[in-house]
Amino acid sequence: MDHAIAAVRRFNRFYTQAVGALDARFLGSALNLAEARLLFEIDRHEAVPARVLQDSLAMDPGYVSRILARFETRDWIVRAPDPDDARIRLVALTGTGRSVLASVDRRQRDAVAERLSRLGPLEQADLTEALTRARLLLEPGAAAELTIRTFRTGDMGAIAARQSRLYAESRGWGVKLEIIEGQVTTDFLRGFKPGREQCWVAELDGVMAGSVFLSDEGGGAARLRLLYVEPFARGRGAGERLVQGLVAFARAAGYDRITLWTHTVLETARRLYARQGFRIVETAMHEEFGTALQGETWRIDLV
Repeated sequence: MDHAIAAVRRFNRFYTQAVGALDARFLGSALNLAEARLLFEIDRHEAVPARVLQDSLAMDPGYVSRILARFETRDWIVRAPDPDDARIRLVALTGTGRSVLASVDRRQRDAVAERLSRLGPLEQADLTEALTRARLLLEPGAAAELTIRTFRTGDMGAIAARQSRLYAESRGWGVKLEIIEGQVTTDFLRGFKPGREQCWVAELDGVMAGSVFLSDEGGGAARLRLLYVEPFARGRGAGERLVQGLVAFARAAGYDRITLWTHTVLETARRLYARQGFRIVETAMHEEFGTALQGETWRIDLV
């Protein structure tokens, strides 16, 4: 924990200076950062009560009131009664206010673009993913778009590494599981059968949030393998979407059944499989991960 705290504080110090958060004139404009942020928030809502601005930015009501008074004096905003409740006054930008905001926005875009220009395309992608991941980790309920895509170059190693780390931390399954993860992903890629097999990756705003594999087992049988969902993505329907897509693909490909192997201790995954129509057909103890576990074979018939 101490290491994480120190890392966050170190980044905060860097970023506060990098974006000019403490500058009296943000990016050389007539605004400080708080004023620029408030102007942006007014524009985002179009016509909004001051209370909503205070809540959305977690700013002191008195401070917001003083800033709005300055904006009104400069003819950047107008305040008018709410048509639905005359007791409430709505804040909206004037043409002058929109021009000021456009100027600040342009300066900020230029400043960010200048920093990004020092990075190559892969480095820019790495930065984008890191920033998005940080936001999702620090704000678990943040709005984010869930998308499902098929695998691409680099995914196999990333999936094997991530699952190995997650299970090592949560279950104590170490090197033996990592060997299996690496073997499964390597074999899948080496023998991939387009139209008969697939790996799907769930993403939240472009950040890998989970995955699942379907492999051809022969004789009309397919196997679901290596389903996982990142902790920061749980509760958003990623697992459901992955398994539903896999079952639909298998049915369209002409398989007559899908099997999978899981463990009794993985209760969340087991509930998901049951909701999708899978049923337990066999259980057996094993020690493949270095400790005694009850494994379970599940199956769903497609015809």
